[in-house]
Amino acid sequence: MANHDLVVTAPPHIKGKDMISTGMRDVAIALIPLVVMSLVFFRLYALVNLVAAVATALACEYVMRKMMGREPTLGDYSAVVTGLLLALILPPTVPFWWVMIGVIIAVAIVKELMGGLGVNLFNPALFGFVSLIIISRIFGPIVLGYSLGGINGVTSATPLTFIKGGALNGLRPGYWNLFLAHGGGALGEVSVLAVLVGAAYLLYKGHITWHIPASIIGTVFVLSAILGENPLYMILAGGVMLGSFFMATDWVTSPDTRLGQVIYGVLIGVLIVVMRLYAAPTGAVAYSILIGNAVTPLLNRLFVIKRFGAVKSVS
Repeated sequence: MANHDLVVTAPPHIKGKDMISTGMRDVAIALIPLVVMSLVFFRLYALVNLVAAVATALACEYVMRKMMGREPTLGDYSAVVTGLLLALILPPTVPFWWVMIGVIIAVAIVKELMGGLGVNLFNPALFGFVSLIIISRIFGPIVLGYSLGGINGVTSATPLTFIKGGALNGLRPGYWNLFLAHGGGALGEVSVLAVLVGAAYLLYKGHITWHIPASIIGTVFVLSAILGENPLYMILAGGVMLGSFFMATDWVTSPDTRLGQVIYGVLIGVLIVVMRLYAAPTGAVAYSILIGNAVTPLLNRLFVIKRFGAVKSVS
């Protein structure tokens, strides 16, 4: 028999020449309900930041790949998804130039300098978001320097404000408002229903499974109840739902096996609750998922997919 070289490429390993672009396109489609709700509540602020994020992501990827002598891959929709996600996890009144800085960090450093799609260890959008938090804490809070008119939401007293210290009083938004629509928090956090509609589309298309989202949400619910917090409020407020379905399930930065995915989800859920209650609520979901990303290579080593065609040896 002739010898054949085995070529191993970087993940995601998806069958079909255009499956990566198809998957990323479907993620962008799944984000449409969140984009629409953000535009309803935050109007021009949302529009400017979303456009700035996507345009910067596309331009940054094109420039970086040209500089490194690689073929531009704008047609795979990965830059579009990164830009949309980063804009959606930021508050509406963050100036668009800060959004652009976060996107540059996400695309240029986390994605392209690490080798491009499939090689990055961390979720690019979350890394860019956390970088902005760190930068703002070093150089002071981000102040809005321009006005784009009124909004239908609020820029202070977000739902997460009522979690720290058990401040669940009559001022907090109700469950129904959090589920349907509430104009507080980041662009993508105004409606749990919008998140679920997009998630249902991804589940239907087979791009994600229930294992990671269910593990995160279930862990947050149970641990919150054990610690005496309101478990329903904990999963509805902030970015738990968005992070569980759209961030933690990233093909590249999440474990390959079902058992690994469950453990990964439980770890993220525990970290979210601990950080929200004993550290700072803002950014808890992002930090938790990034830590989960860092643990993913270990989980892939511990829980290996069974080799195709392998049989147990007979002694």
